[in-house]
Amino acid sequence: MSAPTDTKPLRVLVAGESWIKHTVHMKGFDQFHTTEYEEGAGVFLDALAESGFEVTYIRAHEISARFPRTAAELEAFDVVVLSDIGSNSFLLSDETFLRSERTPNKLGVLAEYVRGGGGLVMVGGYMSFTGIDGRARYGMSPLASVLPVTMLDHDDRIERPEGVEACVDAPEHPVLGGTPPRWPALLGYNRLVAKPDATVVARAEGDPLLVVGPVAAGRAVAFASDLAPHWAPPEFVRWPHYRQLWASILRWAAAGSDAVDGGRPARRTERVTA
Repeated sequence: MSAPTDTKPLRVLVAGESWIKHTVHMKGFDQFHTTEYEEGAGVFLDALAESGFEVTYIRAHEISARFPRTAAELEAFDVVVLSDIGSNSFLLSDETFLRSERTPNKLGVLAEYVRGGGGLVMVGGYMSFTGIDGRARYGMSPLASVLPVTMLDHDDRIERPEGVEACVDAPEHPVLGGTPPRWPALLGYNRLVAKPDATVVARAEGDPLLVVGPVAAGRAVAFASDLAPHWAPPEFVRWPHYRQLWASILRWAAAGSDAVDGGRPARRTERVTA
């Protein structure tokens, strides 16, 4: 896979960051139910569009039907972002879970895509890495071999409601794109262990927070905290350097880190949703 050029916008596939809430309302003797659908990636997706990227967004409930199943389908993208979506959504397709049919292992296909030159960014959350109660389970999936971190075998959340400051170890690393080394406080993260050949760019309380590493011809990034609430509070999401930080992370992962904001025309692209 060749690196994107300055005349070709970065092609980004984002999966996850949506959920459905089913609420039971108890009012004395009576009760009723309501259902709500929510998305948390809006600011992030807008930031990518403002950076001139071509963005395809696959919501959590769409992964079974829409997430690429072949290397050829993944080749349409320069970098794939997974955020707050567990491994079961990729491993248990409708065909397999409902009808016991053999289907491609989407995470295995994604791992091969990265080894072949693609970019991968996993963003933290309750359903990232190992996740709440160990339910995200990426350490037991084929993706564990290409992520730049080793995951815990139990609930990996570190909750910091009082706030935790990031400590940038490598402020000159191109993955940061020249953003300031002082970030707004975060409210939690997934505890990870950096692999020996990876680079820890930033830490939180000594734990790896932003880790990058090569994977054969590709690159992978682990961002242990969130891109949206709740671990990313409004101060982080509204940070003037939020867009630049994420644009730089994605460009680095896609082996396009030499491109800067002025290198390709910035334009808002249509968000592809179907």
